[in-house]
Amino acid sequence: MSRPASNGSTAPDPGSSELNPLFARPGEAYDLPKFRFPSGEALPETAYQVVHDEAMLDGNARLNLATFVSTWMDEHADRLYLEAADKNMIDKDEYPRTAEIETRCWTMLADLWHAPDPRHTIGTSTIGSSEACMLGGLALKRRWQKARRAAGRPTDRPNLIMSSAVQVCWEKFCNYFDVEPRYVPISEDHKVLDGHGLEDYVDENTIGVVAIMGVTYTGMYEPVAKIAQALDAIEQRTGLNIPIHVDGASGGMIAPFIQPELEWDFRVDRVASISTSGHKYGLVYPGIGWVVWREQAALPEELIFEVSYLGGQMPTLALNFSRPGAQVLLQYYMFLRLGFDGYRRVQANSRDVARYLADQIAAMGPFDLWNDGSDIPVFAWRLRADHADKWNLYDLSDRLRMKGWLVPAYPMPDDLTDVTVQRIVVRNGLSHDLADAFLEDMRAEVAYLDRLDGPLPHESDRPTAFHH
Repeated sequence: MSRPASNGSTAPDPGSSELNPLFARPGEAYDLPKFRFPSGEALPETAYQVVHDEAMLDGNARLNLATFVSTWMDEHADRLYLEAADKNMIDKDEYPRTAEIETRCWTMLADLWHAPDPRHTIGTSTIGSSEACMLGGLALKRRWQKARRAAGRPTDRPNLIMSSAVQVCWEKFCNYFDVEPRYVPISEDHKVLDGHGLEDYVDENTIGVVAIMGVTYTGMYEPVAKIAQALDAIEQRTGLNIPIHVDGASGGMIAPFIQPELEWDFRVDRVASISTSGHKYGLVYPGIGWVVWREQAALPEELIFEVSYLGGQMPTLALNFSRPGAQVLLQYYMFLRLGFDGYRRVQANSRDVARYLADQIAAMGPFDLWNDGSDIPVFAWRLRADHADKWNLYDLSDRLRMKGWLVPAYPMPDDLTDVTVQRIVVRNGLSHDLADAFLEDMRAEVAYLDRLDGPLPHESDRPTAFHH
C-alpha cells in the first residue's frame, strides 16, 4: 500500500513495487509487496513487466570486464536453451538422450585432456566449476582415507595444499569437508604456486595439491609439470605419493587449443583429476561445469550413488540432485558448432585482444603490468609508486564504472596485501573495436585524475565490492 507524503500526496512504500499506471489494469492493485506473497493474482503481463523493469537496472554484461562467465550465445543456442528449459539432469530415465550427451561431453573432454583411455574413464557435469572442484577434492580425501585405513593409520587430520591466490571454492571445500587448507604464499619472485618450497607443506596427511590453470587474481597458469617434479622429488625422499587436482576453471578450455604443447593435463602422470567451467571459456551460459578423472580407479566407488527415481535406477555423482539439463545440451552444441578449430580461433582472438589491451595500458605510463594475458586472456596491473600521490586504482575503477565499464581493483592475497591491482577478463564478444572504446574511456579518466589539484579523499579501510 502507498503511504501519505508530507505534502499530502502518496509516496510508494519501500517494501512494495509500485505499478506505473500504463501497466495497471482494472481490478488490480497499484503496488505489489516485495517481501511477502501478494494477496491475489496479477496478470502475467503485469508480473512480467515488474520483473523485467527490476532486471533492466542490472549492468550491461558486455561492459563487465570483471567476470569470467559467458554473457552471450548465438540465436540457435538461445532457441535450444528455451526448448530444453524443462529438462532435469538427474532424471536420466525420462531424458536418456540428455544423459547420453552428458557422457559424450565429458568423454570428449577426457580425450582433449589426454586421458590414457577416454572411453573407459569417468566424469560428470556439475552446476559449475566450484562443484566440480569439490567433487575432485572429495575423491582425493576418500582415496587418502582408504589408503590410511589399509595401513592402520589415523584419518582425522587431512590437509590440502594450494596457492594463497586460490579461488574461494577451495576455501569452502576445506571448510565444508573438514580438510586443513595449507596455503603456499605467492610473492614477487614466485607469482604462482610453482613447486618452490613445497616440501615445507607436504606431510603424511596431505591428500593432494591443487594446481590452477588461470589464477583468479591475475589469470596466470600454475606450472603443473613443475609442481609434479617437486612432488616427485618429495616422494623419492619420503615415499609420499601426492596426487594433483588441476583446477582448470578457465585454462582447461584455453590451453588445449592455443597452447597445445604445454603439458598440464593427464600427460602429467601425477594428475588424478581435472575440472573446468563450461560457462567460462567453455562458452556456455551460467550453470555448467565438468570434472574428469584419469581413470575409474581414481574415483572411489562410494562417491557414486545408485538412486531409484522416477521409474529407474541411475548412478549419480553430484552435490546437487535436480538441476538443469539445458546447459549440458548447450555445451554439446558448442562442441559441435565450433569443433577444435573453432575453439582455437575464438580463444586465440580473445588472447590477442587481451595482449593488445595489456600493451596499450602498459604504454599509458602510470601502470606496471603484473602479467600480460599470454596464458588465459586475463591480465592485471598495478599503479606505479611514483604515480600514486593523488589517486589510486580504486578511484580509476570508480571513474570507469561511471562510463559503464566494470574493472575491479582489489588487494592481492596474503603476503602481498599491500599490492593493489586491477584486472581485465577478455571474453568472447569483446572485440578490438570495443577494446578501443574502452581504452579511449580509460585514457580520458586517467587524464582527468592526473589533472586533480590534490589527492582525492578516501574513507579509511575502503572496502571493495569485488570478491573472487
